[in-house]
Amino acid sequence: MEIDGRDFLNTPPVKTVRFGGCVAETLEKYKHGDSSDYELLKHQLADPEIKDAQIINWLQEFRSCVTQLNKDHEQLIYTILRLPWLDRSQAVVEEYLAFLGNLVSAQTVYLCACLKMVVSHFTPKRVTVCEGGVDISDSDDEDENLPRNFDHCHQALQLIIRYVPSTSRFLMPILQESFPFIQKSSRTLECYVHNLLRITVYIPSIRRDLLEVIIGKLLKLDVSASRTDIEEAEENEGQSKKAEEQTEEGVFDMVTASRDEDMPTDQPSKMTVTAHPVAERLDTLMVVLMVYIRDICYVNGSFHVERTKELYRDLLTVFDKLILPTHASCHVQYTLFYLCSFRLALAEAFLDHLWKLLQNPSLPAVLRQAAAGYLGSFLARAKFIPVSTVRACVDLLISWIHRYIDSQDKCGKQVCCDVSLHGPFYTSCQAVFYTIIFRHRAMLEANMKKGLEYLQSLNLERVVMCQLNPLRFCLPSITNMFADITRKYQVVFCYTIIEKNNRHMLPVVRSSTGGDCVTTNTNPLDSFFPFDPYLLKRSGQLIEPLYQVWDDLTDTELLPTKTRKQGSREDEDDFLCGEVPQAEGIVGMTPSSYDSNVRSPGSIGSPPITFQRPF
Repeated sequence: MEIDGRDFLNTPPVKTVRFGGCVAETLEKYKHGDSSDYELLKHQLADPEIKDAQIINWLQEFRSCVTQLNKDHEQLIYTILRLPWLDRSQAVVEEYLAFLGNLVSAQTVYLCACLKMVVSHFTPKRVTVCEGGVDISDSDDEDENLPRNFDHCHQALQLIIRYVPSTSRFLMPILQESFPFIQKSSRTLECYVHNLLRITVYIPSIRRDLLEVIIGKLLKLDVSASRTDIEEAEENEGQSKKAEEQTEEGVFDMVTASRDEDMPTDQPSKMTVTAHPVAERLDTLMVVLMVYIRDICYVNGSFHVERTKELYRDLLTVFDKLILPTHASCHVQYTLFYLCSFRLALAEAFLDHLWKLLQNPSLPAVLRQAAAGYLGSFLARAKFIPVSTVRACVDLLISWIHRYIDSQDKCGKQVCCDVSLHGPFYTSCQAVFYTIIFRHRAMLEANMKKGLEYLQSLNLERVVMCQLNPLRFCLPSITNMFADITRKYQVVFCYTIIEKNNRHMLPVVRSSTGGDCVTTNTNPLDSFFPFDPYLLKRSGQLIEPLYQVWDDLTDTELLPTKTRKQGSREDEDDFLCGEVPQAEGIVGMTPSSYDSNVRSPGSIGSPPITFQRPF
């Protein structure tokens, strides 16, 4: 180990310019009221031009008298903790780590201060950039030493944990409080989340809490960038690029050709950057989280069952606490979607969990309806779920639906078609209709005769014709597509019910704008299908191979109906294109348990062209 060409271990300390006595003498003088050398020591430690050899010399002296550094020397300790140790030689780093270990073991009163110091280095340091004559503080995203610095931070944490086993109790609140504001740069957020996830490797006891913190922040980003906003940003970006290309067409052809020849192939394509700034930050963090999930479950390319089970349980707990009750999240829930793709057993466990939530009468109706939305969307969209599993889940749902109808018929009273009373029933019916729309081909293609027998065995006609009238409350696009498909295969005829319902459109019973307002409510269930198309570009590359896109039914020669609404965008994945659900006047919906301040004003209710979970 060398400093300036000298062997550090086998040569005396390098002569350094310093004033005042040794640290032990300075502390003794301070104890007796003489603070001149003490103040001089603090001043020299705070010198921005301090040399490596000076730092090492002082740290060695501090270690020799660490038992004297009690609460009376708080300001001195804080000065030492502000030393720029990370950007120094390896010898300084090692000496500093040794000092931290001695300090927390001898003076536990400084434990939190040491932890805060280490955590403060989890993001790129702040630098001042001059733009237009104005000094702007920004993060140094281009610092090449970041990986090395992060390694040393984690070494410091592990060292502290070794000396103070109860460190995790004090570390968790610090990590939560130090989380950067979500409007910070993508790089700052990426570094901090990466380091939090790295902590879970050597402090597994706080992994669930850390995942809760991270996913909570991701949800705030997610609901701040609605599906409509992201699509509009991409459309505007595309139009701007097209206009620029048309303006510059033919002018720089030769220059462009020359640049293309010299262009490095390892540069990220601009096409992988999401146009919406908030969505871009979310995309960056989703990549970090999904790669972490993959690396936990696969060790050296081999699937690790026990580690995957533990991670699944942690994520499921966070799902129940944060994701399920959160209104209008579009992407964060795909963390579980991605994890479940690793093994069918995981997907089946998730489906079973959703099924239990839906059946649980002690849960609020809004959560049961959310579970039904997840169930239907997961069955429809996950390519990795085989038809046999889809059938098994549909069988469970349809059996529950028929039992519910039986219970209402046995009452002997006129059934009241009210979402606030029968919300889980209506949402379950819609989940079945939605699943059949997406999966009917897979059910029929292997053996048409057996497939038709299966669909007929579901007795969908009874569901459609029952007094509760589920078609009245489903999204019109789902109702119409389900009617088209079941008519083609002569499973059930829905058009008479649809036309009757159209003559009795549901009025809105209250308006958020005040006054008397009666309009048509086309989304009485506040329908939410959480696995609608994934819009983030980089993390979306991991989802795309697993995802069932909407396959247009032109080849089935379905007859268009009067009520069918045509989409306005050719590249829309969903048959719901052009549908604008309205959420005014929803009856019986209660606020989610998740903090209401995560919702941006634009996400309240049901934004256009997207499904929303009950709010």
